[in-house]
Amino acid sequence: MQALLNTAIKAARKAGDIAQMNFDRINASDIKTKSYNEFATFVDEQAEKAIKDIIQSRYPDHGIIAEESQPKKSDKFDYVWIIDPLDGTTNFVHNYPSFAVSIGVHYNNNPVVGCVIEIPSNNIYTAIKSEGAFCNNNPINVSSENNLQKSLLVTGFGYDHDEKWEANMNLFKLFTDVTQGVRRLGAASVDLCHVACGIVDGFWEFDLHPWDTAAGILIVLEAGGKITQMDGRGFDIFQKQILASNGHIHEPMLKHIKPIIDSLNC
Repeated sequence: MQALLNTAIKAARKAGDIAQMNFDRINASDIKTKSYNEFATFVDEQAEKAIKDIIQSRYPDHGIIAEESQPKKSDKFDYVWIIDPLDGTTNFVHNYPSFAVSIGVHYNNNPVVGCVIEIPSNNIYTAIKSEGAFCNNNPINVSSENNLQKSLLVTGFGYDHDEKWEANMNLFKLFTDVTQGVRRLGAASVDLCHVACGIVDGFWEFDLHPWDTAAGILIVLEAGGKITQMDGRGFDIFQKQILASNGHIHEPMLKHIKPIIDSLNC
């Protein structure tokens, strides 16, 4: 597993270098619109290619799911790498300093390695299953806050302004009222790592993709946190909504979230 992590770190650093070199250099002509308010750039494509080249040179028999390559769920491979070469592209194109490279490795559909590089801080979050979570090689843990009213939360919003988007607006208002605040950074992999290192106490979001969570969920779990779907059921990366927390405030958060989830039937 350490060899897998070393490869993930090398690949993520290469992609991070590509993003850093092009930060504040993106022109309107460089931006491709994938859907309403969802963008991609040549940086996403170059970073993804760099990651895949490194992985395939070392593990040619492993599967890869990558955001910019029309990914599909595949049971063909025991080991699958799930890649987001630039999580937070909207932030990136606006020169807003919160984006990341995320690489997770799953074995038989279970996360075993995770690596997220937060940019531009260059914090490197890593985890190997059953070996703990780290930031810049220092052990990290979720917070010990057990009072929802004293907690700080983070969330994100999907691109489609549908009933789930409206429901999340209501949850944003609710949790802003019953906690010490809710933040929205715009990069789910970073949000998960901030739960893992204890600077926020919980995170929820609708309309996520496998590459958004594949690395971060392991980092949270190895830091002592808890991950479920937003109704409390078990989570995997092909579920499109998530609740991550320090564990202590998980049930109090579920009490507020579950009635809304039940009303949406999702």
